[in-house]
Amino acid sequence: MYQLDSKSEKLIGKMIKGRKFIKLNVGLIIGDQIILKTFNENGEIDYENNIYEIGSITKTFTASLLSKYIHENKMKLDDSLQKYISELDLDRHYPSLRHLATHTAGYKANSITTRESLELLKDTVIGYGNTSLKNPLNMDFNEMVGIIQNYHLKNKDYKWKYSNIGFSFLGYALGAASGYGYHNIMEDFIKNELELKNTFLGTINGKNLKGFNSKNEDCGNWKWENNLYAPAGAISSTTDDLLEYAKSNMHEEKPYFALCHQKHASISKNFDMGLGWMQTLFRKSNNRILWHSGGTGCFLTFMGFNKEKKIASVVLSNYKLFSVQRLGLLILENIKI
Repeated sequence: MYQLDSKSEKLIGKMIKGRKFIKLNVGLIIGDQIILKTFNENGEIDYENNIYEIGSITKTFTASLLSKYIHENKMKLDDSLQKYISELDLDRHYPSLRHLATHTAGYKANSITTRESLELLKDTVIGYGNTSLKNPLNMDFNEMVGIIQNYHLKNKDYKWKYSNIGFSFLGYALGAASGYGYHNIMEDFIKNELELKNTFLGTINGKNLKGFNSKNEDCGNWKWENNLYAPAGAISSTTDDLLEYAKSNMHEEKPYFALCHQKHASISKNFDMGLGWMQTLFRKSNNRILWHSGGTGCFLTFMGFNKEKKIASVVLSNYKLFSVQRLGLLILENIKI
């Protein structure tokens, strides 16, 4: 039976210390072997398949649906955003779907229109101050159009800049292309295409695990009703489901996954972008990882895999622990095949 390496065990010990309500889940795939672990404040306990807010791992689902639509000739990667939002001015340049899916469109991380929203963003997303039950990332259709029109972009690949609003616009385009809206098509995609049993958009009282802050105070869960930011971070899921999703990606069980995994933008020497997926090459071990992390109010999550070695890791925390991503990558680096 696989045992975590000593560095990972030591890091987990630091992560759980003093956190009274923590449920830290770690899931692994090593070839045909699946390992599932849950840790509370005192150490490892019996595994619990809790439902977590997975935050920006949602972006890989959005990009996967984009790839499916491209595979089915419903959309094209070089389509302009304007093609799917007729309310935009015709005499302007707008980024392509590829730009949106690789964070090279020129958009900022978030666009906030009020000082109150900015303060909430600092509290919950960036990690300063007190956490809030309210999701500060809210946007309706008119605000979305206004944000897009406020940008005067050129026809070029912009420097990589992680962007929630870029993926929000991408999700809206998917919903427009389908005629059914993002929420409906993503729910159908999760349930009927990916066949994930405990994964859904938004959060459900009594079903989702609650998040806690550094003072062990209950943060509850973010709400996403009628929110056009949903394609950037609204999905809830479990360790089991994310491992199933990782397995499907690793083996490219869906023909359109291959398009997601290709390099679509070169960012730096060891870092490229697929569609939604970040791609990091660890040169010392020649380990090429496709991965994404996620964070909402009091949750941080990680999912990554190596297609060649057929290994994957998922780390889910109901505390905002910035070492979650480090742990996920560390585990993948230290798995011996």
